[in-house]
Amino acid sequence: MIDDFDTRLLAWFDLHGRKHLPWQRSPTPYRVWVSEIMLQQTQVSTVIGYFERFMTRFPTINTLAAASEDEVLHLWTGLGYYARGRNLHKTAQRLTREYNAELPQTVAQLIELPGIGRSTAGAIVAIACGGRATILDGNVKRVLARCFGVAGWPGQTRVAAELWQIAATLTPTRRVNDYTQAMMDLGATLCTRSKPNCAACPFSVECVAHQSGQTSLLPGKKPSKKIPVRQTCMLLIENQQGEFLLQKRPSTGLWGGLWSFPEVPLEQLQQTALAASLKSTTAPLVLPFRHTFTHFHLDIRPIHVTYAQFHTLAGLPGLGNVTGPSAVSEPGSSWYDPQAPQTVGLTRPVTRIFQQLAALHKTASIAPHGL
Repeated sequence: MIDDFDTRLLAWFDLHGRKHLPWQRSPTPYRVWVSEIMLQQTQVSTVIGYFERFMTRFPTINTLAAASEDEVLHLWTGLGYYARGRNLHKTAQRLTREYNAELPQTVAQLIELPGIGRSTAGAIVAIACGGRATILDGNVKRVLARCFGVAGWPGQTRVAAELWQIAATLTPTRRVNDYTQAMMDLGATLCTRSKPNCAACPFSVECVAHQSGQTSLLPGKKPSKKIPVRQTCMLLIENQQGEFLLQKRPSTGLWGGLWSFPEVPLEQLQQTALAASLKSTTAPLVLPFRHTFTHFHLDIRPIHVTYAQFHTLAGLPGLGNVTGPSAVSEPGSSWYDPQAPQTVGLTRPVTRIFQQLAALHKTASIAPHGL
């Protein structure tokens, strides 16, 4: 262990650390909590805009709790990992019921709330409350694994336990808020995943990975495995007003609580009258594409369905009695005008398809396809 680790880290932070990020201004427990959730598996540059818009609309826990899930997910659209947004909303509502709309200030209480893990709880306590608490996010894992030569993938229980022990031992009792931010900054700006700037690191002399030429090997990589591929057809059902039929997905599961195009398996679509109709049409409006999740690839085939083709969808599972405008009477279904967006959360494929449609219509200088 390096005896003066915190002293040297804080000296580096005072000179080179990031001190002007939006969540560092007035670091209340609420602001730190939202920022930490947004920063999970997401780069700082991406989060900044989302955080500022979120704070403008939901400046307090009470305002977040009072909002609809649709509005929360609307502001989360494009940020990914939407369970984070749903958990923020659920936790805000629970905080208004049980904690007088305030976050508790102990790690033990915080980790009992939806979406708050041990490292996030530690960040809230250390940064916003000044308490001695330990964090171990991705950046910190990389710093510690390299500096102290901890081999293995940090997702393994044994490796994680060793890293937690090192992190807890190093955490000081003074300036814990700055120390916590400094650990994250060191990993984000110097000890990066590729091409780390070891020459500028305050621990390059002691760093096991640097001294042994193993910066590319530490921390260990996640064991590789073949990612399965799934397929689906998304129906771009368009009415005479240029609106598209969207359905709200169940609150749990894939894209939980978001609005998306109706989906059907390709084999079921081939058994409908629509399949025959599609064979006589021109090239597809939107080309098939792949959307990748953490555990699988999803190959998406967008199928444009005009108002005149509505009747060909009768009987498809999940669509109910789709007969033109009456489709909006189906629970969780709504017409969506991409030219006048509603305040709802959209899946990434939906936003991608709408962007492609907008670009197509702009370059072609024609009315929306199918009208």
